[in-house]
Amino acid sequence: MKALHPKWIYLFILSVIWGSSFILIKKGLEGLTPMQLGAVRIIFTGIFLFIIGFKKVHDIAVRDWKWMILTGLLGTFFPAFLFAFAETEIDSAIASILNSLVPLNTIVLGFFVFKINSTKRQVLGVFIGLAGTIMLIMNGASLNPNQNYLYAALVIIATFMYAASINILKQHLQHVNALTIAIGNFVVIIIPAVVILICTGFFKEEVLTNEHLKPALLYMVLLALFGTAIAKVLFNKLVQVSTPVFASSVAYLMPIVAVFWGVLDGEQFGFLQAIAAIMILIGVYLAHKKRT
Repeated sequence: MKALHPKWIYLFILSVIWGSSFILIKKGLEGLTPMQLGAVRIIFTGIFLFIIGFKKVHDIAVRDWKWMILTGLLGTFFPAFLFAFAETEIDSAIASILNSLVPLNTIVLGFFVFKINSTKRQVLGVFIGLAGTIMLIMNGASLNPNQNYLYAALVIIATFMYAASINILKQHLQHVNALTIAIGNFVVIIIPAVVILICTGFFKEEVLTNEHLKPALLYMVLLALFGTAIAKVLFNKLVQVSTPVFASSVAYLMPIVAVFWGVLDGEQFGFLQAIAAIMILIGVYLAHKKRT
């Protein structure tokens, strides 16, 4: 019997971990502002990673630091804040579905920025995914008139950043150990995160005595440890043992987990939203289906 390729194991674990991240962000926002949440998430993750293997920073060659900076900012730093702000207005399940655009944006950026040719089927997949995205946002706005669906744009921007980071990882950091990449990323972004946290007034007495702060910090510990620290290393490894397209397809399974948590938490998820989500996933499938 043929052994299961490690890439499938990484894919499944990441789907469960990242699919649960959206509800943790939502819960964390009950006691933290978006800026505080993004900063705390980065700081906690950095601490976990530094405990595990800070010495690996010495393994990073000088020529690789520019790519460490770029992947740290695009793959972790900015998205941490973008998703936090987005979920102040849109449901966690919707954020997860929009996050499924990462594979499509990987192709778009691969074509326009990294000069990777696209097939007609990939172009068709991108358009179907785009149509599904528009439908999802419009229907969500009508289903939840009290929510500002312009904030969905923040998630879309984050998906482009993830896509750029994936391509950079594959092209320029393929030779670097997955944990080393994660350590390098957080060496770059943890100091700005500390500065931001201080500037938000987080250490003022009225914030520290807020009854909702402790539960929010607990959610951030879980998010940082699993959703960012462990997942970051696993994802870097997944990119190295597969392809950027396969790695980004973790977005196929994440919405299933995220929608489950969202509905369990009382979020509305209508029939047309489900159709829109399926359209996005069909677009992703067409864009990444192997030639026959």
